Amino acid sequence: MRYLSSLLLVLAAALAIPVTARAQQPSSTVVVLVRHAEKAATPADDPPLTREGEARALALWTTLRYSGVDAAITTNFARTRMTAAPTIAERGITPEVLQARNPNHVQEVVAAIKRYSGHTVLVVGHSNTVPAIIAALGAEQPSNICDETYDDLFIVTLRDGRKPELVHGRYGAPSPVATCASMK
Repeated sequence: MRYLSSLLLVLAAALAIPVTARAQQPSSTVVVLVRHAEKAATPADDPPLTREGEARALALWTTLRYSGVDAAITTNFARTRMTAAPTIAERGITPEVLQARNPNHVQEVVAAIKRYSGHTVLVVGHSNTVPAIIAALGAEQPSNICDETYDDLFIVTLRDGRKPELVHGRYGAPSPVATCASMK
């Protein structure tokens, strides 16, 4: 219960800052970045979400319900599209789908975000791309996302002439304490 209360306070603060800032400065862009939710083991080339992942995708929608998300970017993999699905369905958004294996993927995501200037954009990526996208947006790059971690929620607020602001929160069920031992 204590974790849930802390989580709600962090998320409320995290979401309130960018939304309030956006209302005050129409030139600001709010970018919400998450790694895809829990994925199945098979098929290895493009696994869907597990039941836990489907629950997390719904938790993402619940978390973002009042955030004003009006654009979404995913990769071509089922797990990212499925993570974004409840949010894009409820918001009536057609996501922009980018090829994850493109060597310029991070730069393509940043270029897509810039096309949505002044909007609130959901980006669903992967453990190896989300931190790099945050850094490419000009915010401080977070540490690596462990293979077992799925509950990170990052919000980057971009304002003309100012350094990007980063808020790190959590959403959905807590991920197990990760050691990153399985990361390569």
